[in-house]
Amino acid sequence: MPVIKVTDLAFGRLQSPSLDEAEEFLTAFGLVRSERTREALYMRGTDSPHHIHVTHLGPSRFVGLGFVAASEDDLQKLARAPGASGVEHVDEPGGGKRVTLTDPLGYRIEVVCGMQTLPRLPAAEQSMNTGANKLRRAGELLRVERRPSRVKRIAHVVMMTSNAADKVRWYREMLGFLPSDEVYEGSQDNIVASFNRCDRGETFVDHHTFLCFESPTTGLNHLSFEVQSFDDLMVGHEHLRRAGKYRHVWGVGRHLLGSQIFDYWADPWRRVHEHWTDSDMLNARATAGLHPVEIGFSAQWGTPPPEDFVHHAIP
Repeated sequence: MPVIKVTDLAFGRLQSPSLDEAEEFLTAFGLVRSERTREALYMRGTDSPHHIHVTHLGPSRFVGLGFVAASEDDLQKLARAPGASGVEHVDEPGGGKRVTLTDPLGYRIEVVCGMQTLPRLPAAEQSMNTGANKLRRAGELLRVERRPSRVKRIAHVVMMTSNAADKVRWYREMLGFLPSDEVYEGSQDNIVASFNRCDRGETFVDHHTFLCFESPTTGLNHLSFEVQSFDDLMVGHEHLRRAGKYRHVWGVGRHLLGSQIFDYWADPWRRVHEHWTDSDMLNARATAGLHPVEIGFSAQWGTPPPEDFVHHAIP
């Protein structure tokens, strides 16, 4: 039995030399400032959490991750785990309570409860005249405005590390993740990538929230954010491309494992941020898949991943 079962990813925590440049990129990427201090920037999506991305002022580095606890009782349980802090009040924008740990990769893990919520931001849903119902938008013209994507929420994180299977075991035992798919190279016991989802019982959740790749280097591969729709992803792609100052990493395509339509961009310090839409959804009844690397790392359509992205890790 795991110590607790987290319900979602809450935020990524980074450090950057310029909060102005960080905010400029994240705004172009489709996030919205919820608060900014002299030392930190807090960005939100259209969903209600106060923030889903935190940037502290300082030399570029990845600090860690926040996950959502189901209740304050779960925080109390986690506080008794080896290496865990006590339950503490969060003294920063968004508030709430948390327990902090250090994961086996050396990064800060915060499990939070009671963080402030904000009114949802408007994001009109577009009807599509496709499939069996060609009249969803009968008589109406579709005109997609030029703008950034409208990010809904943070959805998953991908980490790189040696002995990945051992590191993943800690996340499953401490935070309750379930395997969705695993990828092997050579023999089936040589797992080189592990896709893990939250365990919310009968409730369906994203195919993966925590993904870990075997790598000789340890660090963040990317943070991933759900957008409103395929159109929303593409207008965001065009907006970032027209800006002419951010590096496009990979996409647009559709993953095989998880099935997301994806598009990847790097911030000014090479930290990769992904837009995606349309994930497979699983509940706790689903059994884990096992795939050879040739299949597991393939896309259903789109170009193969660039070699430098496959090995990308930012400490």
